[in-house]
Amino acid sequence: MNNNRQIRKGYLFIIVFISTIIFSSTSMINGFTNTVNGQTNATQANSTNNVTNLVNTQDIPVEKVRVGDIEMAYKMFGKGDPILLIQGVGGSMDSWEPSILRDLSSNHTVIILDNRGVGNTTTGTKQFSIQQFANDTAGLLDGLKIQKANVLGYSMGSLIAQQFVLTHPEKVDRLVLIASTCGGKDNVPNSPEVLELAKKLLSSVVNNTSIEPQEVKAAVALSYGPTWIKLHPDILESIPTNAKDLLLSGMGPDTYIQQEKITQNWKSTNWSGVCSQLPNIAKPTLVITGTEDVTIPAANSLIIAEKIPGAWLVQMKNAGHQITSQYPDEIGKILNTFLSTTSPNN
Repeated sequence: MNNNRQIRKGYLFIIVFISTIIFSSTSMINGFTNTVNGQTNATQANSTNNVTNLVNTQDIPVEKVRVGDIEMAYKMFGKGDPILLIQGVGGSMDSWEPSILRDLSSNHTVIILDNRGVGNTTTGTKQFSIQQFANDTAGLLDGLKIQKANVLGYSMGSLIAQQFVLTHPEKVDRLVLIASTCGGKDNVPNSPEVLELAKKLLSSVVNNTSIEPQEVKAAVALSYGPTWIKLHPDILESIPTNAKDLLLSGMGPDTYIQQEKITQNWKSTNWSGVCSQLPNIAKPTLVITGTEDVTIPAANSLIIAEKIPGAWLVQMKNAGHQITSQYPDEIGKILNTFLSTTSPNN
């Protein structure tokens, strides 16, 4: 990954940071079972080896299909059974790590998309909600005449993926949830310190006031976790002073506010969440979290893995919410292992 891409990941995280933690519940969890722990080498930076055949999504033409009230943009490449990738808040189809796309496309047809209002997908007239985004995803598969696909969601995309498999189980072969929560009263909240920083950043975006450089650096540091920042301090030194100007580059302010609101609704304590519905998922499921994720605390992934029958749980040591950019090669291998060794349930 080049330095500019790394910095851009920091910008995207600030949006994710605000939207996924500002409205957390206060419930806690007592214990977990059914886990498989994954370890990573904390001293290992993003691999500079094996860079051949990386997928550059900029070289792949954007295609569109009509889905209800929107023109939905997507890109499709690779060969084999389809896998659909759903990004988080502010992320576009071009935000995925090239090495993960390379590993997946070696034996799968990869479909990446822009959620409504982001990138090349129109906003439409329907109210934003996680359910609507899940329906949009189902409409995309219908438009592409794909009956079933593996579905991978990251951060907000993992919320969409959960709703998708619960609403349209007949369209899913396998499910992958990265940095996720099942929401509602069972959501494990963030620390007061994290919430306070998120409120400051949200106020700056909504009121169009300046964001202090130290607050930007603090948010980016939280995205990677203390261990990663200690080993890679240059990440914080690369953040320019105009970071806020790039925060909404992939979407308009209205879209940002609406995406923030639907994430708020998902984690609101006056909603039951989907945690109680997860035992109904009869699909091979992989849950991945970073042990130092404070944006969506890792305990939320343990809840999900405990509730979905037979779910795999991989906990990446010393990884934060930016887990896909911190350890893309490891995640690519984990994904291919899961996809190649599990059998879809009809």
